[in-house]
Amino acid sequence: MMATAREDGDGGRERGQRGCEHYDRGCLLKAPCCDKLYTCRLCHDNNEDHQLDRFKVKEVQCINCEKIQHAQQTCEECSTLFGEYYCNICHLFDKDKKQYHCENCGICRIGPKEDFFHCLKCNLCLAMNLQGRHKCIENVSRQNCPICLEDIHTSRVVAHVLPCGHLLHRGYRCPLCMHSALDMTRYWQQLDDEVAQTPMPSEYQNMTVDIHCNDCNGRSTVQFHILGMKCQLCDSYNTAQAGGRRISVDQQ
Repeated sequence: MMATAREDGDGGRERGQRGCEHYDRGCLLKAPCCDKLYTCRLCHDNNEDHQLDRFKVKEVQCINCEKIQHAQQTCEECSTLFGEYYCNICHLFDKDKKQYHCENCGICRIGPKEDFFHCLKCNLCLAMNLQGRHKCIENVSRQNCPICLEDIHTSRVVAHVLPCGHLLHRGYRCPLCMHSALDMTRYWQQLDDEVAQTPMPSEYQNMTVDIHCNDCNGRSTVQFHILGMKCQLCDSYNTAQAGGRRISVDQQ
């Protein structure tokens, strides 16, 4: 019998031990690339120098009777249920989370299916409340998160759809177009108070600077402040200096 690959430094897998940190399942996948046994593709990829192609998996091993067999939902030898949910395309075994296989995405998604729709231009399943209310960017998920660098399309982490249309796992500003990712009104108000309570030294009090607003794309000339410079058009502090500092001529 083939030896089971070690999993995340757990010292080996005992017979009957179910699942891993990623999935709840009653079988091990036989990796078609290296013939090793792993609970899931993520465990495999974390321990090997190559990736497991989920679509090429042909065989699994039951965790109870240890019989290696054709990939299926229930063990043909001892009737162990390998997964409440099983996809015979992705070979995903897991407890029931209302999953469904999206043919357009090409992988399984966590549902319920009726709560999502597939945007053909974005090429991604989105929540129904975004239907007709999001900015489409072609194949937007076919890239890595610009913050954590994880592949967005196949990630198990929920991606947030920003007003600019880009996707992000976390962060308050889109690093691609620099627009604010969230409603920052309350934070901008807090900054107003902090700026008011933090006067600049006298040599900076008459200093102005040109700024560009990343939220409204407007330009304005404002008083320089170390804590932030507020857009005069939309009240956002998500701004960048667009010119050198200067002392107001009429106040020199």
